[in-house]
Amino acid sequence: MFDLIAEIGQTLRNNRLRTMLTGLSVAWGVFMLIVLLGAARGVTNAFRVHNDASATNVINIWGGYTTMPWHGYKEGRSIDLRDADISRIERENESVYEVVAYGSIDTAKVSTVYDAISGSFNAVYPGEAELRNLKMLAGRFINDRDIAETRRVMVLHRKNASALFPGIDPEKVVGKTVDCLGLSWTVIGVYDHDWRTSSDTPYTTYKAITGNNDEAYQLTARISGLSTEEEGEQLEEDIRATLGRAHGFNPADKGAVWTWNRFSQAIAGAAAMGYLTLAVWILGFFTLVSGIVGVSNIMFVSVRERTHEIGIRRAIGAKPRSILLQILAEGVSITALFGYIGIVLGMAVLQVIDAFFGDTDAMQNPTVDISIAFQVTVALIIAGALAGLFPALKAIKVKPVEALRDE
Repeated sequence: MFDLIAEIGQTLRNNRLRTMLTGLSVAWGVFMLIVLLGAARGVTNAFRVHNDASATNVINIWGGYTTMPWHGYKEGRSIDLRDADISRIERENESVYEVVAYGSIDTAKVSTVYDAISGSFNAVYPGEAELRNLKMLAGRFINDRDIAETRRVMVLHRKNASALFPGIDPEKVVGKTVDCLGLSWTVIGVYDHDWRTSSDTPYTTYKAITGNNDEAYQLTARISGLSTEEEGEQLEEDIRATLGRAHGFNPADKGAVWTWNRFSQAIAGAAAMGYLTLAVWILGFFTLVSGIVGVSNIMFVSVRERTHEIGIRRAIGAKPRSILLQILAEGVSITALFGYIGIVLGMAVLQVIDAFFGDTDAMQNPTVDISIAFQVTVALIIAGALAGLFPALKAIKVKPVEALRDE
């Protein structure tokens, strides 16, 4: 083993410039592969974080304006969603297991003796916490009894709770009261979320204090049993048809009701992230191949220059296997040595990228883990072996007599 290592070292020293230039191409290929994989992972992580911030098995629905005449109605008619649409959508679409309504007052003022805030005031159902992946810091979210008894209770975002009750822990905020819409509300919980900061109240309470009309600002259909983007799009069309029959508009009129199909969007996005990772691997592979071809070329030259030496070794009894092993080991050594240099430099660059851009909307944690490093290591070993295979096969085919004649 030590003799083999010494022979490899001697060969590399005898061809320093050629080995260095070839090795740099390998290092560059691995460096680019690591950086591209890390960047792709950062983009994928950002996509996953944004999806995790809200449930993806939902279709959001808003009323709009018709853009087509239908059964005697002219275009331009306003379509207002109703509370009755909740049970109608659930009944006519088996993939929908729950529909919830929303109300909102964007200019509502919430105040205490300490301070006041103006912002989104949302009327929601209990499922909102799961839909938005809200993290409760203290107390609880709205429940079914709040809905049934039209309680005047409110759940605050962490930042709003801190502004309304400065210096008070979230646990101690629970049970205190705030003023909103001329009424007193009891705080029952404090939550945290990356971008959602609305103050939430029971939907039925909101309807009671705004006149008990049956208009619904937004409906959200929660779905199950679907697995493909096409199934999600078909369900969206089915829901539009259900509302078209109820409100008298053409089911093909996409302006009559506006929808946001988060299910189909999430599947399409996940597929796009998969294609991105695949494209990075392919691009990195071809970049690495250029370096491997260089290693193979230098090994062919090395074999040609050492033909006389190989002949002597064969003449004194060296087995073809030992010569094959040496040539393969040289190829693997060059590829692995400079490949690891590329890995280290690539990971260092990713750390710099992570420090500056690793916690943004476009990128999250753009680094590579041990599994990626292991995959690249395996790829380097295989590539090095392949780079030395053909020169090695050529070397063992040299006849000792012909090799000894070579100068």
